[in-house]
Amino acid sequence: MPLKQHGRDYDIVVYGASGYTGKYTAQHIATHLPTTLKWAVAGRSRSKLEAVVSRLQELNPDRLPPSIEIVSSATDRTALESLCRRTFILLTTVGPYGSLGEPAFAACATTGTHYFDVTGEVPFVHKMITKYSSLAAQSGAKMFPQIGIESAPSDLLTWSLSQQLKREFGPATKTGEVTLSIHTLRSAPSGGTLATVFTILETFSLKQLKEAYKPYALSPVPHPNPDLAERRTTWITKVTGLATTPILGLGTTSVAAKTDAAIVQRTWGLLSQASTNKGKAEEDESYGPRFSFKQYMKPRNWLSGVAIHLGLMVLGLVMATPFLRKIAKRFVYQPGEGAEEEVAKRDELEYWGVAKPDFGVDEVKEKEEGNKRAFGRYTGVLLAEAAATLLEEESVDEQLGGGGIYTPACLGQPFIDRLDKAGFHFETKIMEE
Repeated sequence: MPLKQHGRDYDIVVYGASGYTGKYTAQHIATHLPTTLKWAVAGRSRSKLEAVVSRLQELNPDRLPPSIEIVSSATDRTALESLCRRTFILLTTVGPYGSLGEPAFAACATTGTHYFDVTGEVPFVHKMITKYSSLAAQSGAKMFPQIGIESAPSDLLTWSLSQQLKREFGPATKTGEVTLSIHTLRSAPSGGTLATVFTILETFSLKQLKEAYKPYALSPVPHPNPDLAERRTTWITKVTGLATTPILGLGTTSVAAKTDAAIVQRTWGLLSQASTNKGKAEEDESYGPRFSFKQYMKPRNWLSGVAIHLGLMVLGLVMATPFLRKIAKRFVYQPGEGAEEEVAKRDELEYWGVAKPDFGVDEVKEKEEGNKRAFGRYTGVLLAEAAATLLEEESVDEQLGGGGIYTPACLGQPFIDRLDKAGFHFETKIMEE
């Protein structure tokens, strides 16, 4: 498939390519994306970037290496704007985003450069939406925060489950309750991820955190049924973290639940907004007015589930206590560090999910089909494939329209198809409880 013509020097720039996530993103581009790609790696240290390029040439010696671009500081807005004016898509892995991410985000919104990041900092995304949505719309920049492990898997799986319900029961079918489970997670967090965890309370106030994590805080439209925004949690779940869902089985507290929910709920709002603007039932991808979302983690048994729940409570206490936070920082990976390459290759991530159809006032259909659920499974996600989707797929431009701040699910089926070809799979089907 031909690459889009855009008149800029680079199709893609990986900013922060010498860091842990940036390094693997660059490796995927070098080994999987078209050889006609014009791209560069960018960061502060030329020597580190040269080492990255050397490794890329080992992986694919038949391919021309990427160019090297130096940005002396992550807060140098002028230098970033200069780079962005020559770049069609910027992939930034430079974090923590709350303290270092805004200059790159602002530069892309200003210059009409498409943007992807791997943040898990919902307060950062909330702030960027508030400050730069209008500017991105004016410049034409299509911007996709939180399109890494947080929160693309949950967002794409939720969208896929909704699509499965429409295929099974008709395009007018809405989506009711969606429950996801992180069924397999074998991966050590990188230093950048841990730095985010340890610094978020140093970057954002408690008031900002509370505001950003409210249900549907990132949505462009309010939820019409606030009571459904967060389904009721039993006292047993509140105390132990344990919950049982038909088909998915036992679950416990997920460390990523609120982070992923924020993006899934923004997708709900964006699709609702698009449905209102289009006004065509056959193009309506919206989830509906009674949509709700929950996410858990699959424990080995109830005892390990309680232990995970209590462990996350202790982690919260450590994060909220400056003295304990300072001590804990000494015993974890530092920014740019992470598991060795051979260890990282064995990482496993698998999500399962179920979605209940919402037939509205159709009592007959509810009686006949109400016990059926869409079941889905997902393994893996890649930042580079998201960029390639925007770079190569004309249908995505048609679907999105102009610039703005979008979510992973807004890339739709073309993104899922690309992930499937790269070895990261979605499966959905209808099951009965």
